[in-house]
Amino acid sequence: MMNWVIMLAEDNESVSISEKFWNASISELKQGYRFEMRAHSGFYTCLVCGEEFEKGLIYKEDSRYYEAGKYAALHVEQVHGGMFNWLLGLDKKLTGLTELQKGLLNAFRHSLSDGEAAKELGIGSTSTVRNHRFTLREKVKQAKLFLAVMELAEDKPGASSPFVSIPRSAAMVDERFAITEEENAEILSAYFKQGPDGPLSEFPKKQKRKAAILRQLIKRFETGRQYTEKEVNALLKEASPDYVTLRRYLIDYGLLDREPDGSTYWVKL
Repeated sequence: MMNWVIMLAEDNESVSISEKFWNASISELKQGYRFEMRAHSGFYTCLVCGEEFEKGLIYKEDSRYYEAGKYAALHVEQVHGGMFNWLLGLDKKLTGLTELQKGLLNAFRHSLSDGEAAKELGIGSTSTVRNHRFTLREKVKQAKLFLAVMELAEDKPGASSPFVSIPRSAAMVDERFAITEEENAEILSAYFKQGPDGPLSEFPKKQKRKAAILRQLIKRFETGRQYTEKEVNALLKEASPDYVTLRRYLIDYGLLDREPDGSTYWVKL
């Protein structure tokens, strides 16, 4: 297999914010940032937007000063509204939560009694809320056991190649993204014959291959930066003369977003 494919799998610095998000522990997801060491320096990385805060530096907010870890926590709270609200705002395809369940969790977060929650959400009696609360707690138990069983099943020599992470912004989470790391490397090797930053030999017809290609192409864009349509076209033109098709698929797959008038584009997080 080509060396650049092996380097792709090993280069942690090129991992997207979506991958960092999915690889985060429960405690990291709750706090909204994770600590990483790179080149003898430590960084607190926001799991929502990818902004980094270097350990050892002092950050100022208004008239107060913060060390990097505390400033990362402040950033998550002030910029993203805190992880509870941000996670609760994710699409159902990612959380599995219905609108009613989100409302209940929000009520519990604000310490509403079962009676107050019932009135706030307009869902009937106190016993109805109590039953929903019980169901949610049972889901927590099931999730813990399922996670333990999955980790045990995969923690064996010779286990199947792990799946590549699904972008959080993906418009549809289905079999198109059921791609193992081994499959992903093979697809990229076949279609980017001059390396991941080179041109596409062709744009595949199969949806799974499209997903792998698009997942790689979006890495050519910087997160947090706004692009004009001309800049987007120029970047994609380096991959294929048919940059219009690539741009459309990046938007359709939920990887790239834009203003309604097409004046500004950005990576969808």
